[in-house]
Amino acid sequence: MAAITVITVFSGLSNSAQAQKSKDTITIGAALSMTGINGVNGKHTRRGYELAKSLINENGGVSVGGTKFELAIKYYDDESNPVLARKLAKRLITKDKVRLMLGPYSTSTTATVAEVTEKYKVPMVQANGASLSLFDKGYKYMFAVLSSADRYLGNALNLAAEQSKKSGVDSSTLKVAIAVEDDSFSSDLRKGVLADAKKFNMTVVIDEKLPRDFGDMTFILDKVKFEKPDILIVSGHDKGADLAIRQIKEQKVDVPMLAMTHCEGADIHGKYGLGANYTLCSTQWANTMKHKGRWFGTADNYHRQFTAEYGYEPPYQAAESSAAVLVMADAIERAASLDKQKIREALVKTDLKTFFGWVKFDETGKNIAKPMVLRQLFQGKYLTVAPSGFAQHEVVYPRPKWSDR
Repeated sequence: MAAITVITVFSGLSNSAQAQKSKDTITIGAALSMTGINGVNGKHTRRGYELAKSLINENGGVSVGGTKFELAIKYYDDESNPVLARKLAKRLITKDKVRLMLGPYSTSTTATVAEVTEKYKVPMVQANGASLSLFDKGYKYMFAVLSSADRYLGNALNLAAEQSKKSGVDSSTLKVAIAVEDDSFSSDLRKGVLADAKKFNMTVVIDEKLPRDFGDMTFILDKVKFEKPDILIVSGHDKGADLAIRQIKEQKVDVPMLAMTHCEGADIHGKYGLGANYTLCSTQWANTMKHKGRWFGTADNYHRQFTAEYGYEPPYQAAESSAAVLVMADAIERAASLDKQKIREALVKTDLKTFFGWVKFDETGKNIAKPMVLRQLFQGKYLTVAPSGFAQHEVVYPRPKWSDR
């Protein structure tokens, strides 16, 4: 195995204080991408974990049967390598003797770690694995606070149907175009879009895979120009979002609704300015949401605390990771025990309101209580437009034609 990077955080205690407090500390394990292709989002994830852990400790820690425990997190760098992550998860459980785990970053890495936590019956709360493939294995020890991939852009079709109804147009007349990467996340997203299209009796006129090298999607955009769909759905992570916005702008492709994932990761506004205007972007969370919970209070309070601590606004990867720590802490307290089986039983019964949204798990460990958020990029700002109960701005639909901009 490559050299292992380990970082253990004990809330800033000195070595002597650590020794004195060790019996009153609950150490949670996490194999996390601190380097490699997922290093940036791994950083956001770790900071989300740390902010929540520190806040809990600053407010007295976790109460277990009348005894207060502080939380500590032991990290290993999985180097964005799922195979290494599996080995590190086993090390955390068998050598470091952690009783609980927080998830890594990405679906593929979460999948390998889940195999280990399941084998050793160690509860894991994860925040960064969204693919449906994680939830069809019958796992009993994995719990995900985020919405699954099939729900990422469902709100887009619902929004189009709502807008069509306002205009007196039957949603069954709408045409949908889909262009997604050939990976598990985007495939699951596509399944959700197809299901929603069927629900609204919309016609799918284009269903294509993005090019593997993300170099040129002209063949798809030519079809868009010919078929004239009402909705274009794109999912290809950062590179796919960058490619789509660049070529839609270059080729002046008109489509009434453009909805995609990973807008912020691709920095579509920073790179393409007003050319990215009116794009609908899915996100797990936004600070304008009216969610409120025990530790951070409101979504906006979390936004301010994270920004003050780290000097930038929290991406949803950080927010969902903080939520994972809160869910674990809540389960420990309700279990009133450090026994991992009792904590697992408490996780099964979770019904928790947090700054991130409601968290309630189905029998697969999937969070069934939190909706996805759609924000529309307008003049450099991401404005929440769906779901309707949380909207801060009316969606601009249809998108203005290039000739009218």
